[in-house]
Amino acid sequence: MLIKSVLGHTPEYGKECFFADNATLIGDVIMGDYCSVWFQAVVRGDVHSIRMGNRVNIQDGAVIHATYKASPTTIGNNVSVGHNAIVHGCTIHDNVLVGMGAIIMDDAVIESNNIIAAGAVVSKNTVVPAGSVFAGVPAKKIKESSPELISGEIERIAKNYSLYASWFKD
Repeated sequence: MLIKSVLGHTPEYGKECFFADNATLIGDVIMGDYCSVWFQAVVRGDVHSIRMGNRVNIQDGAVIHATYKASPTTIGNNVSVGHNAIVHGCTIHDNVLVGMGAIIMDDAVIESNNIIAAGAVVSKNTVVPAGSVFAGVPAKKIKESSPELISGEIERIAKNYSLYASWFKD
């Protein structure tokens, strides 16, 4: 794992976090407990701050970044960011699944209990209301997040990544 300081900021993280051997954390990054950053994922807090809550998993190849002096990135609790997704200068509340290859752009707000479908592009300044499934390019609401989707997808994937991380402990 590469942890690199920049402009006087060094990444900070809580207890029981897992970082793959080739994960990268740079600069002004603070994450909570039970987080994981997977293979070839990059969390780059060089141009603005990145804040993450507890039980956040940043899956393989994902990029978390921000916009210089304009748009920090904030990610709540129990959030899964899928393989090769890009989360850039936006706010993601609690209990969110960002699908594989999805892109969330500057100043977008993803409220709680949401699914951003694989390959979706959430445009700049978009607000995704709580309890929604957004898909497409540009992403639009396609349905409500049912209790079954929340427990069967959002919660299940977040819990699974905590389990997967435990496999890599010494």
